[in-house]
Amino acid sequence: MLEIIIAGYGALIWLVFIKLKWFPWNIKTQVGAATGALALAAVIIFTINVVTPSSSDVRVINYVSEIVPRVAGTVTRVAVEGNTLVKKGDTLLEIDATPYRLRVKELEAKLADAIASAKTLKQDLDSAKSQTAAAQAHLELMNKRLAEAGTLAKAGAGNEYDVENFRAEAKKAESALAAARSGEEKARIRLDATIGPDQASVAQIRAQLEAARYDLSSTVIRAPADGYAVNVSVRPGNYLVAMPFKPALSFVEREQRILAFFDQNELRYVQPGDKAEIAFKTLPGQLVKARVDAIVWANGQGQLLQSGQVPNAPAEMAPAPLAQKYAVRLTLAQPDGEPAVFLPMGARGGGAIYTEKLAPLHLLRMVMIRAQSLLNYLVLKLH
Repeated sequence: MLEIIIAGYGALIWLVFIKLKWFPWNIKTQVGAATGALALAAVIIFTINVVTPSSSDVRVINYVSEIVPRVAGTVTRVAVEGNTLVKKGDTLLEIDATPYRLRVKELEAKLADAIASAKTLKQDLDSAKSQTAAAQAHLELMNKRLAEAGTLAKAGAGNEYDVENFRAEAKKAESALAAARSGEEKARIRLDATIGPDQASVAQIRAQLEAARYDLSSTVIRAPADGYAVNVSVRPGNYLVAMPFKPALSFVEREQRILAFFDQNELRYVQPGDKAEIAFKTLPGQLVKARVDAIVWANGQGQLLQSGQVPNAPAEMAPAPLAQKYAVRLTLAQPDGEPAVFLPMGARGGGAIYTEKLAPLHLLRMVMIRAQSLLNYLVLKLH
């Protein structure tokens, strides 16, 4: 399009100076015409770079999950092939579940025993209360016998031996009552020790059982989302462990992000919702329609890493590093009824954003981006 404008300018110069000869065609007018052409080209280029900024670095990014097992064990089944689409929740790998299944059965037996033991706590408390009441009655009897023996001894009808004997028996009864009350309190504390509806001992075993069941379910590794398993080198018989972190395979999710990187002074008029077009090298001759989702106003040069040291200032007389670009997140805007465009992970290309400023100049960028799309047909290598 720029070439067309320059050609039109040249035709105008020919018409005015050569054909109609309104002005003389000499060295002064020739220099003026050339200067005007350069000025016109510069104004057009600088303007469209602001109102319709372009990027030669547009990337398709997919989330990649490294599949690391939670539990250790021997692989018994590899359920997927590499580069095959699977749905969220589909089985990827299976680990030998025998030890985890046995652990669940063991804890189920312990849980049944703990529940049975918890049911006897009320009976234990009633028994402890009965022992306390019996000890209390025995103490009262011994105190009564001690008082009677003391009265008889004072009247000369008894002896001091009986008094001492009953006094010793009263002490024993007091000790027995204290022990009975202690046992009753312990039984009451055990009965009142609950977590939710369960006794503490039952809740403890139940929590261990839930953890064991979770470990058992973790022997089946499932897809975290729709996507593709890649780098599937694990085979039945391999022993997998959670530590150290060594992925069994990589999982590429179907969810994608499209990022376009722009110089820092190109985005002054770009707003979310602006239209965009992308020419991917994987789709020569085609344009992908998109819209601006957001501008990521952050890059690595603006970050100070946390440390105990004072950050180093730029060295004097040293050239400053080039400013990093900002990323613009784009979302596809395919018309209704058209099939979704397949964009492989890592696809690269060029793109342009059309702001609301100076819409007539958008035609220039549209021509350029379409020419770039056609140039993607060319494979420029000699080997």
